[in-house]
Amino acid sequence: MKYFGLAVLLALTATVAKAQSVEAPGLEVTRFSWSKERIGWERDPFSGPIENFDEVRARQRNERRIEDAKRGNSAEIDKIRREAKADAANIATQHKATQSRYVFVYKTTVRNSGDKVIKSIDWDYIFIDRATQTETGRQQFTSEEKISPGKTKELIVTIRRPPTQTISLTALNKNEAGSLDGHVIIVRIDYADGTSWQRP
Repeated sequence: MKYFGLAVLLALTATVAKAQSVEAPGLEVTRFSWSKERIGWERDPFSGPIENFDEVRARQRNERRIEDAKRGNSAEIDKIRREAKADAANIATQHKATQSRYVFVYKTTVRNSGDKVIKSIDWDYIFIDRATQTETGRQQFTSEEKISPGKTKELIVTIRRPPTQTISLTALNKNEAGSLDGHVIIVRIDYADGTSWQRP
């Protein structure tokens, strides 16, 4: 009875290990990475002001008012110019006050080593706490990319969602990534012929 229980335990362990090591048939993950990129802070000084739709409309309205007032008295023109100048100053202040934001770029490179054309891939980027070896975050993506047999493709997703709750959305800390390990798993593959593979 003792040996039977041990045999069952070994069989279960082998089954779990086998299930954990299942790879996507005919698809190899050759590389993966993630990065945090700051947006909305450094602009080309020669590019001119960045205006949204309402700002453009207000500027054009003021320009039309000045043109219309040129047919009338100069006092009205001066008033409109003062108002336009105040509007421009307010817009400049708002642009300076705009907080920088961060986006997160998740990448993986895959190679189709099978004999079917791939139509789309569902993939998860899993983050592991280096100290505790527990999963602390998971990003789930679907990339619709045609990948012919023997071809390699880099899948890139840019979103506002950080890898884990410990990564800041509004500040840059170069040591944030130091506590994380990560890996990519393929969850589903849809093929051009209408068939699919799903991770068990």
